[in-house]
Amino acid sequence: MRKTCLSALFSVLTVAGLAATPVLAQDDVRLNRSIQTLENGEPVFGLFTGNFSLANARALARSNLDYILIDMEHTAHDMETLQEFLLGMTDKLSIVRQGNAQMRTTPIVRLPANGRNDPEWLVKQILDIGAFGIMFPYVETGEEALRAVKAMRYPQPRGSEIAEPAGVRGSSPGVASWYWGAADYVQRADTWPLNPQGELLAVMQIESVAGVENAEDIITTPGVGAVFVGPADLSMSMGLPSSHPEVQAAIDSVVELCIQHNVPCGITTNASDIQARLDQGFLFPTVGYWGDAGISGSTEANLRIAREHAGRDD
Repeated sequence: MRKTCLSALFSVLTVAGLAATPVLAQDDVRLNRSIQTLENGEPVFGLFTGNFSLANARALARSNLDYILIDMEHTAHDMETLQEFLLGMTDKLSIVRQGNAQMRTTPIVRLPANGRNDPEWLVKQILDIGAFGIMFPYVETGEEALRAVKAMRYPQPRGSEIAEPAGVRGSSPGVASWYWGAADYVQRADTWPLNPQGELLAVMQIESVAGVENAEDIITTPGVGAVFVGPADLSMSMGLPSSHPEVQAAIDSVVELCIQHNVPCGITTNASDIQARLDQGFLFPTVGYWGDAGISGSTEANLRIAREHAGRDD
């Protein structure tokens, strides 16, 4: 009888311990799953969306996509709508099942300001409501990339080995901390891979002649987590159709520099070129655009091709 009771007590304590483990182990859990996947040497696949409906947020959160580029460059810049969309992506059932607060699909916001514009106030508001990354369009110089990174960073503690680039983000972590489910939000809310423990992705778009010419300066700016080539704007900047060999050569030069400096590079793709882009070394491609609610059949097919080609079975 005593043995049975002790066994039962051991079982209860074990279950209780397991239930408590996720809370105690949160420091060891990557909240930004896209960063985790990139750290494992695997590509991540995403989607641009300008549909901020709750239905779309729910569908994308449960899609097989790694990240979502929430486009506020070519849609209305409405912070309350963005906040509702981010809340709509919160899948409590998944959180309960996995035992930690990691979001399966990483929300990244493309802001309306170009690289030459003042980004600080936009970055501050977007991060303060909980985004896990920001895409900066039309970045043309290393100085613009540096300003973008600084806008995303808090000033670091005295004596920090990664104090530079010096952060200028103001402190108001309450909402973002609540959204992330992280009591140590301020420590986690830093740019990766400059901070190996950082959970924020700073994505620079290279989409002009000047951007290509200064690509290495942009790519090597400390704190830049990924680069994304914009073929449409790049071709317009060059005065050539996107299929022109000169445009493709410019794209090739950017991804080659990214590979050289170990920085993930992204580009838009479709089913006809996703495998070639992966073979070329793109680690941050999108596989679709502007889903009405969730992902379309063509996007789902492209995502399946991409994941199979990359050997992703997670």
